[in-house]
Amino acid sequence: MDEMAFPLPAQNNPQQVPMIYVREDPEWEYRRVVRNLAKENPPTEEELNALGKDGWEMAAAFSDSPFAYFYFKRMVS
Repeated sequence: MDEMAFPLPAQNNPQQVPMIYVREDPEWEYRRVVRNLAKENPPTEEELNALGKDGWEMAAAFSDSPFAYFYFKRMVS
């Protein structure tokens, strides 16, 4: 193949990676929501927005038919 699938970045314009410094080790709490999709619907937009207003952030979701697992986290204040 003569052409490269992904072009290399220009050598005269390197991209800078942002640095994030954390002064304290954050402490997290977690919440799991399980739904049997054969009998229930997944969380609605309203349910997810309510969790977000309470500070919960979705960290992961996966399914093991017929169950769906939704994992949330938030910083302990």
